Amino acid sequence: MAQTILVVDDDPAQRRILEEVVKRDGYRTLTAESGTEAMEIMGGIHAKDISMMILDLVMPGMDGMEVLEALRPQHPALPVIVLTAHGGIETVVKAMRAGADDFVVKPVSPERLHVSIRNALKVTALTGEINRLQKKAQGQLTFDDIIAGAPSMGNALKLGRRAAQSNIPVLIEGESGVGKEVFARAIQGESDRAGRPFVTVNCGAIPENLIESILFGHEKGAFTGASEKHAGKFVEANGGTLFLDEIGELPLDMQVKLLRAIQEGEVDPVGAKKPVKVDIRLISATNRDMIEMVKQGHFREDLYYRLNVFPINIPPLRERREDLGELVSHFVSRLAAEEGKNVSAVTPDAMQMLHAYDWPGNVRQLENTIFRAIVLADGAELTIADFPQIASQLDGFDATPPAPAEAPMPVMQGAATGGGFRQTLTDFAMSNISGGVSVTDEQGNMRRLEDVEADLIRLAIDKYKGHMSEVARRLGIGRSTLYRKVRDLGLDVRGE
Repeated sequence: MAQTILVVDDDPAQRRILEEVVKRDGYRTLTAESGTEAMEIMGGIHAKDISMMILDLVMPGMDGMEVLEALRPQHPALPVIVLTAHGGIETVVKAMRAGADDFVVKPVSPERLHVSIRNALKVTALTGEINRLQKKAQGQLTFDDIIAGAPSMGNALKLGRRAAQSNIPVLIEGESGVGKEVFARAIQGESDRAGRPFVTVNCGAIPENLIESILFGHEKGAFTGASEKHAGKFVEANGGTLFLDEIGELPLDMQVKLLRAIQEGEVDPVGAKKPVKVDIRLISATNRDMIEMVKQGHFREDLYYRLNVFPINIPPLRERREDLGELVSHFVSRLAAEEGKNVSAVTPDAMQMLHAYDWPGNVRQLENTIFRAIVLADGAELTIADFPQIASQLDGFDATPPAPAEAPMPVMQGAATGGGFRQTLTDFAMSNISGGVSVTDEQGNMRRLEDVEADLIRLAIDKYKGHMSEVARRLGIGRSTLYRKVRDLGLDVRGE
């Protein structure tokens, strides 16, 4: 779903203009004709859907400054662009101090507003991700930071919050990519060990001859290559949480030593003369059927019951499709900001396709799929054509884009002169692939080249939503040449 922008202006004409400009860039809009109405919307059910506010400063009753002052305590992270007819320094500074992110001087330039919206949303997305990463690094991530509103996630969240209230060993079960490590971090973030070390060990990625050293540490000279003393992951996690991922991959001989470390609360570093006491919270995770492994003798039964004191199962993404829309919006917003791409939404038919797919790789696969689509996307919305690998696995979804939408604008030869440009325009129009430029009039006679040229430029401006740099690039001419032709043709278009 496209991001929603709340437009607040008491002038009906200005509201309509702003609404059209915002919609042209692919965003949804809500409108308010007063500051009071805007605050009512922000206090209602639609508030959670609003990604930005465009706010007129001068309004009767509750003006823009009062809206900013009332808005910030309730929605401190909401980006706000203020509109002012007077761009004086004093007005701008006052608005910024009140919490505005940017300002646009009336009459509004569509290109200026477009850049302001894009930059504000980009900064907001990156700020949110930075805050999340900071909380993760500081061991303070909580369940409120996890997108998990689906009913099927309710039991897992309930158990996770209960587990956080004690030091009981937890075994998190779930398919690969469901987010077991994030869940483990949330358990720590809501426990009394929040802010302390969170040490992750992937048991399936450690060479077998180094597992003991990595887990329990070693003394200098304990074996060939041990040039320094190494503390080990248990000691590194002392006072905090040790997360053993893919615990089912741990070799049997190491399982014995792990069992002793858990039972005794101490480890024996390789080459050490005495054990080292440790105080850790143990959380394990697996995507394997541990009971079946125990039955087949691949995992020690006593260790399994020691780890599986408090099991939590995280459902796969196909069983929590209610979260898919919010996950997609989150990844689109974050990855588009990181990549510097003007992508703000996914088209309804593409979203329908994403909902229909089963996602065997779960949330990790979804993130990587969105990442690839963002990198390759040309427009403001991701379409089915941006997800060819998903569309190819489903019936009823064709990733092949329609010819007019994908037919490239001609790359002009001799762009600096009018002759080469016009000749290519003629060839392009005659080839009848422009998807809207007719080369003949109502009587079937050939139209004048100037008229065809004007229509083609209008078509390109409309197709690329007035982004003149993109129009010039697609037409294969310089921006100055494009602006001159626009001026000569009498087209009313604002430049970037």
